[in-house]
Amino acid sequence: MSKTGDHLRFNYLGTHTMRKTGAYRVYEQTNYNIGFVMNLLNHSDQKSTLSYLGLDEVAREELLDTINFG
Repeated sequence: MSKTGDHLRFNYLGTHTMRKTGAYRVYEQTNYNIGFVMNLLNHSDQKSTLSYLGLDEVAREELLDTINFG
């Protein structure tokens, strides 16, 4: 993966990228079941998993802004 990233001039592509991408896809396709993803990744807390998935405070706020609480 690293060599492919070098070829494509992406300095962040590696095997860990695949793990993160896979985890995020599971998160989306399980209807945002963070507990399930935590278990798959063997994380002990939600904060670590959310950070790992790139769902920091800004991303969470942006996502919340899209929800209609009607």
